Amino acid sequence: MRLTLPAALTLVCLALPAAAQDCVGRNLFQDMTPDQLTALHAATQDIPFHQGLFWRATKGDQTVTLLGTYHFDDPRHAATMAQFGPLIDKAAALLVEAGPEEEEKLGRAMAENPALILDSTGPTLPERMEKEEWDTLWKALELRGLPAVVTSRMRPWYVSMMLGISPCMMAQVKANGDTGGLDHQLIARAQAADVPVRALEPWDTVFTLFQGMTPDEEIDMIRASMPAAEYADDYTVTLTDAYFSGDSWLIWEFGRFDAYENSGMTRAEVDHQMAQAQEKLMDQRNKAWIAPIEQAAADAAAQGRDIVVGFGALHLPGKNGVLALLQRDGWTITQVQPQGGANGG
Repeated sequence: MRLTLPAALTLVCLALPAAAQDCVGRNLFQDMTPDQLTALHAATQDIPFHQGLFWRATKGDQTVTLLGTYHFDDPRHAATMAQFGPLIDKAAALLVEAGPEEEEKLGRAMAENPALILDSTGPTLPERMEKEEWDTLWKALELRGLPAVVTSRMRPWYVSMMLGISPCMMAQVKANGDTGGLDHQLIARAQAADVPVRALEPWDTVFTLFQGMTPDEEIDMIRASMPAAEYADDYTVTLTDAYFSGDSWLIWEFGRFDAYENSGMTRAEVDHQMAQAQEKLMDQRNKAWIAPIEQAAADAAAQGRDIVVGFGALHLPGKNGVLALLQRDGWTITQVQPQGGANGG
């Protein structure tokens, strides 16, 4: 869940107090045994398009450049912008998960309607969790600026999202007033070039993703997210390194392996939770994005132009990833090698 929902992540961070601190950590892959690393890499090998961040899809006279993004700031984004910024300048449109209009609507809705993220009527989280689990949870969110009394009423999907952001990242976003991620840099470039920015999905998508989950599944979603929260800075470093090596799916599988060891859930429960998260956070959204991508590409081709599409890197791989879905629709998919910074090859 770590490479999705940029607008919501921005608003989460900006809404919270945060003490100044640097993101200092180690790559957790270095702590794994050779056998564990082998198993981790083996878990990604059969995932379509698991390696690479930048791609081109072509179909007749239509061309789409697809950029897998990381939602927080990093100096290595400069190389990506240097390579793809000129394409944005000439594009008929830039498509992203959420544009400025959608982010503004989301922010206003969260400010005006706290019930979107807080449940004031149902049982509290400490009533739904074991005492030890609750103690671990409220302490983790206290580090992220949330008092226990507020955490106790938060909706589980929001808690899970909060656990995926390290305190140091929150501090940086708070200080800068923005995530500074690649998505926002792409948008800024498009706006500077008067290129239309279009959203791939409605502004309120984040509030609908987890509908239909049972109460037990909601708590399991929190449980699966808690181990990484205990070493959040290390997890952030690991995620960022995996992204810039072009191996974003590794961090998804690492989360699974970590939950096997540290969540207190059975392997079957972890696998069920991971499947739920993948379906709700990625697969169902990927399928919904294909129509607007193809329509924008067709409209651009009629003008003799192309489009650029940017979204979280975890939406690229998989049999239900955007690349495979386009391929099944008759698009030819070609990897674009980075000129510097991220290593997608």
